[in-house]
Amino acid sequence: MKAAIANCAWLATSIPAWMRFNRALHDPEKSQRQILRRLLTSNAASAYGRAYGFGEIRSYEQFRERVPVVEYEALEPWVARIVRGEQSVLTVEPVMRLLPTSGSTGGRKLIPFTATFQRELNAAIGPWIVDLCRQNPSIALGPAYWSISPAIPASAEKSAVPVGFDDDSAYVGGLRRRFVKASFAVPSALRLVGDVESSRYVTLLCLLRQRELRLVSVWHPSFLTLLLDALPAWWDELLQDVERGGCARTSVLPPEVRCAVDAPPNPQRARELHRADPVDAHTLWPRLRIVSCWGDGQATIALADLRRRLPRAVVQPKGLLATEAFVSIPFCGQHPVAVASHFYEFTDASGEPRLAHELRAGEIYEVIVTTAGGLWRYRLGDLVEVDGFIAATPSLRFLGRGGSVSDLCGEKLAETFVTRATKTVCASLGFVPRFAMLAPEVDAAGSWNYTLFAEGELPREFTARLDEELRKNPHYALCRDLSQLGPLRCFRIASGAYDAFCKASFNAGQRLGDIKPQALSSRTDWRGHFGGSP
Repeated sequence: MKAAIANCAWLATSIPAWMRFNRALHDPEKSQRQILRRLLTSNAASAYGRAYGFGEIRSYEQFRERVPVVEYEALEPWVARIVRGEQSVLTVEPVMRLLPTSGSTGGRKLIPFTATFQRELNAAIGPWIVDLCRQNPSIALGPAYWSISPAIPASAEKSAVPVGFDDDSAYVGGLRRRFVKASFAVPSALRLVGDVESSRYVTLLCLLRQRELRLVSVWHPSFLTLLLDALPAWWDELLQDVERGGCARTSVLPPEVRCAVDAPPNPQRARELHRADPVDAHTLWPRLRIVSCWGDGQATIALADLRRRLPRAVVQPKGLLATEAFVSIPFCGQHPVAVASHFYEFTDASGEPRLAHELRAGEIYEVIVTTAGGLWRYRLGDLVEVDGFIAATPSLRFLGRGGSVSDLCGEKLAETFVTRATKTVCASLGFVPRFAMLAPEVDAAGSWNYTLFAEGELPREFTARLDEELRKNPHYALCRDLSQLGPLRCFRIASGAYDAFCKASFNAGQRLGDIKPQALSSRTDWRGHFGGSP
């Protein structure tokens, strides 16, 4: 009952955003130009606004001429000023938080989070949640499981602005945050659990207590499949905890978590579970209706497996959602651009920027965003394809990362970052291999890992050191800790590695003159080309 009341209250506060989004879908050009005008006017007095003359810009065309398209490296000095406590740097509005995410050359980026940026996110979240309940009204009647990000370890870097959120519900903020937390099937305190096994156990315990579970929202599909895979081994222990109350593993949990997961005995629910099948999720949660997760790019294989496991639930692919911006949202069976949130540009194959209303069906574009958080003409690095329209607004399908990026489970490994990590390890060990390239592989059981293909005799500690460097990317570290990615491996090539690399690249259609050594490849078939079993 508590969850149902909270869900209905959240829905009520989201209806105005749903209505505004519906109007914007019919005239995305007007909506987008209004957003750009508001952002420029309100931030003209910021340091960035003064540097590029925001106060003198009267049109998108002038904005495009005056303000450069940038990647994070160009904004990093400006963010460093925010870290030191300077005000009105990228925005006039104060920065509430700095949100960590993966970088391309460094281990992480810090994305400014302001109150208006939070409202931009709600302008996308609200329409999605209302549309979801319009399509599946029963999901409002029970609790939901929202996958919880682990607490960010304390950083040696000092910042005048807090880094990260204590709780994922803070993204929505205000009164909505209270409604969202009230519907949680798993308490947010679980972010404080340090080891993956304990976190999975307690998560499953909390979920098994919730017979009325209606909605599950995770990022990568493998997050949920790995959670379900752990259930049979702990089945008897979990059922005892449900029946007797409390948690048998409280001794390894932080005090805040012990209180959050404490529950009275529930023998009736335990009897229901005894009759259920731990490998059939629908016998555990008969009212589970929606699973929301990534479904495009590298997630398509894992999505198919999840749908096979949950045939009675609708597995809904999320739109293109990033820490930096929400680009598209699930809506009316498609994924339209979130035209009521941020300002978007899309570069076509010729590099020419286009606005949302100018996109064409079947064409591929790279995404550039401008947000109230202070990202001005920021290149996200994501490639999208227009797969339809809702009213006058294009619907997008995420294809993958632009440039050389490997992103199997959300780890977002960029080649520039892998190059830097490899060089760091080589320098520390005083050794340079004749050839070294990182690439993903999948084993017979369908599990993913990265393998370092290297020519020559590597020092014994090389692979462990490289894995340690790669963990400076927080998304890679999380995927490793959650076992979405297995341990880093090494494949030693006796000789002729570069020649084999060139032949494989040429056979894949590259001109010999265009083939260059790579520190990172997203191909998964290199073992066969380098003399191992495919």
